[in-house]
Amino acid sequence: MRVRAGRFPWPLVVPALIGLAFLVLPFAGLLVRAPWASLGTRLLLPEVRGALWLSLTTATAATAVSVLLGVPLAWLLARTAFPGRRLVRALVTVPMVIPPVVGGVALLLALGRRGLVGGYLDAWFGVSLPFTPAAVVLAQVFVAMPFLVISVEGALRGADRRYEEAAATLGASRAVVFWRVTLPMVAPGVAAGAVLAWARALGEFGATITFAGNFPGRTQTMPLAVYLAMQESPESAIVLSLVLLAVSLGVLVALRDRWTGAL
Repeated sequence: MRVRAGRFPWPLVVPALIGLAFLVLPFAGLLVRAPWASLGTRLLLPEVRGALWLSLTTATAATAVSVLLGVPLAWLLARTAFPGRRLVRALVTVPMVIPPVVGGVALLLALGRRGLVGGYLDAWFGVSLPFTPAAVVLAQVFVAMPFLVISVEGALRGADRRYEEAAATLGASRAVVFWRVTLPMVAPGVAAGAVLAWARALGEFGATITFAGNFPGRTQTMPLAVYLAMQESPESAIVLSLVLLAVSLGVLVALRDRWTGAL
């Protein structure tokens, strides 16, 4: 409903501007204090390049795993009725609301050398996951996959099922219907969820440092490098923060029609 001229809600303007300033000023401080003159040189530092490369590769791997596992999970939640579906949906969203460090502890207790599953992996196959690059990917999948599942499930629920029913009537199997009809219809939702999951994986901190540690060149991603650089080289921390900020803005621009409604 439009506000009539002369009846603008002025009492709301002051708190609204304060709230906006509170959200914008930290980013302004980041931009003002950025070492623009040496930005390119600092981006080429070995520790910065290592953290950046590790973050990009692990976030991409985590996104691929999230798509591989998350799309079928979203389809089950959206298109099938089974006992405990509400509980499963609640469990899927839990990693979105718990503190990430709690997720890291849970991963350590499940997949660590003495964990519920990790103990068997170590005893039977000699595989130890914690404090390895694989642990970084697993921590990122844990926190990022729910975003993809929620996005794809919403797309599936909003898709017109008449096309699927028509294909099934013509004799197409369920697998053919899924690959040839359903998946192309929800492809924008899958893409949006994948981008959002990738950005969330790129910015993961708590679960990563708890389950994978903070070893430069091995498990130190950009958020962890920012944390360490703040103690040793604040300007490098600002540079890494700018990279993460640019990625976040890129995600918002890519998903503006779906998430913000902006054109």
